Amino acid sequence: MEIRENNITPFEPTHPGELIRDEINAREDLTQRELAKQLGVKPSFLNEIIKGKRSITASTALLLEEALDIPAEYWMKFQSQYEIDKARVKEKNIRKLKNVKIWNAIKEYVPIKYFKQYLTSNLEDDIHIIKKIFNISTIDDLILNAATNKFSYYRKSDKLLIDERNMLAWSSLANYEAKLQETNIFNHNNIDSLCIELNKIFFENRNTIDKTREILNQYGIKLVVIQRFEKAPIDGYSFWSEENPAIAMTLRYKRIDYFAFTLLHEIGHIYLHISGGIDKEFIDLSDSEVTNEKEYQANDFAQQKLIPLEIWEEIIKHSPLNDNRITKLGNKFGINPAIILGRLSYEKNNYAIKTKIKRKLG
Repeated sequence: MEIRENNITPFEPTHPGELIRDEINAREDLTQRELAKQLGVKPSFLNEIIKGKRSITASTALLLEEALDIPAEYWMKFQSQYEIDKARVKEKNIRKLKNVKIWNAIKEYVPIKYFKQYLTSNLEDDIHIIKKIFNISTIDDLILNAATNKFSYYRKSDKLLIDERNMLAWSSLANYEAKLQETNIFNHNNIDSLCIELNKIFFENRNTIDKTREILNQYGIKLVVIQRFEKAPIDGYSFWSEENPAIAMTLRYKRIDYFAFTLLHEIGHIYLHISGGIDKEFIDLSDSEVTNEKEYQANDFAQQKLIPLEIWEEIIKHSPLNDNRITKLGNKFGINPAIILGRLSYEKNNYAIKTKIKRKLG
């Protein structure tokens, strides 16, 4: 048997008494009583060592060297390694218990089911991952965030059921995912060329999310798409991520008109409201009532960049608009017909218009 030369903590430490037992079993002419006689100790004394109830001292190690022809230094190293391993196992168990308590606290403030794809089978690693996603050093920080970030300014409608825990988790995940992206330098003056590029992507509507993310990154804006969390009715979120603005979306409806408008709405917030300050952010809730000037401004921005007023006035001259006319006008102006249909539904406040126009996000 060899003494371990690494720092791996064993499941259970091995007492040198087990080696004495192995030696007795391996030698035909040796019994526990006979060995005790050779060592000059009582059989009960040796039995306590074999059972790990008594340590091997320097004097006992010298006696074992004479009786078993195994160096005393080996016995002392074995005893020392046992004491170290025992201390490490104790520390490991204490850490495990601490991690279980920490994890139970985390589960009170984090909807773990939405983070399964990020977690591992190791509890200590998972705690580290959650801390990283929520950008905290301790669980006390998580509790403090939950207590201070009540998201009251997100509530734009009494009709919405909001879970504060899920709101914090979703926005934290959005910030975490955004940090993983690398982009070019953001330039506020490139608004017009960016929107022209985006409208080309919307019109084509093929591999739209990936192409949109790519072009936004070129213009210095990050884009992340995250699933909706229960009772976190978020459509879009615009915020600052390190050196760049960022947009997070949920894709509540996988329609090109919905995607395009929500994206341009958040870009509106970036260019109109947050580009001058890295501490600003805007979350837009599903089916919420627009009650403040900045939301109106973001809506107007999105409408104008998707369908400029002069083009919209030209389009509505062809009323009543049917699928055929909408498609022809879309091709004429380079606007996806589904976006024209979406604007028409909004203007008429009728979202049940029968149509065969393809609206699915490509």
